[in-house]
Amino acid sequence: MARPSRYPLELRRRAVRMVAEVRDDYPNETATLQVVADKLGIGSRETLRNWVQQHEIDAGTRPGTTTEESSRIKALKKENAELKRANEILKAAASSFAAELDRLHTRS
Repeated sequence: MARPSRYPLELRRRAVRMVAEVRDDYPNETATLQVVADKLGIGSRETLRNWVQQHEIDAGTRPGTTTEESSRIKALKKENAELKRANEILKAAASSFAAELDRLHTRS
């Protein structure tokens, strides 16, 4: 299970907005990210870069898996694992019942 983010959602949204607003004031993306990260007390500009990239994916301006799609995939993987476990239990039960029937059949 993933640990909760140490940065609140509102801070992440604000940081992404700030990057968009001041992007033209700096010579490159790295400088922009560093300044915004420093102003908001974000530990790493790479953390901020990830937030910006995910925002662009969610907005449809960058290719990739959206947050909504990721959560849906995660839920489906969890459901798939549960169904596989249930199938294994049913296979074991069926095998056990079949063995019991064979023993009863060979006794008579």
